[in-house]
Amino acid sequence: MNIIIRKEQEKDYKEVEEITREAFWNHHSPGCDEHYLVHIMRKSPAFVKELDYVAVDDNRIVGNIMYTETYILGDDNRRHPVLCFGPVSVLPEYQGKGVGSKLIEHTKIIAKGLGYKAVLIFGDPEFYKRVGFVSAESYSIGTSWNTYAVPLLACELEDGALAKCKGRFFEGDIYEIDKEKAEEFDENFPLKEKISGLPSQQRFSELVSMNKPRI
Repeated sequence: MNIIIRKEQEKDYKEVEEITREAFWNHHSPGCDEHYLVHIMRKSPAFVKELDYVAVDDNRIVGNIMYTETYILGDDNRRHPVLCFGPVSVLPEYQGKGVGSKLIEHTKIIAKGLGYKAVLIFGDPEFYKRVGFVSAESYSIGTSWNTYAVPLLACELEDGALAKCKGRFFEGDIYEIDKEKAEEFDENFPLKEKISGLPSQQRFSELVSMNKPRI
């Protein structure tokens, strides 16, 4: 592989949506709605166009990453601006080969150059610890519903950026997917079988359940 990381262009939109669908189909649950999220995210006021990148191998797009601006609401009621990324999409045949890590590391450097201080996400710690993420709980940062969650992860782009950000992380309205509209959008793509009971779905369910009250 000779992976090239470049900005997403308008001509890439449909291909990126197709890649995202392939990457997430049946991964978290039967089917997926991440390709619909990509579709609507580009029009969101929170979308950071400067951090929208694709991974290309031999003129074929094989991965994508997108970011949004959001915030931590401190326990002192102050807002602390942070970034959130997702979905990070990699074609199944390219997964496990470092493509997602390349996209994350590349865009983290750019984000820091743009003045952003930290990134918070929901994801699997087993993967994201490889690219500099730690439990948000280590900074006393919990979910918007005031729990500490194992999948809530944080990465400082500037040392000490989260030291005084004790509070609750709000992912943003864009991630509250309208399931009906997502189903309608999916009708524009080739029919794919929805399968349940897969190991990745079980892992996702386990992670989602790993919450404890934030006191």
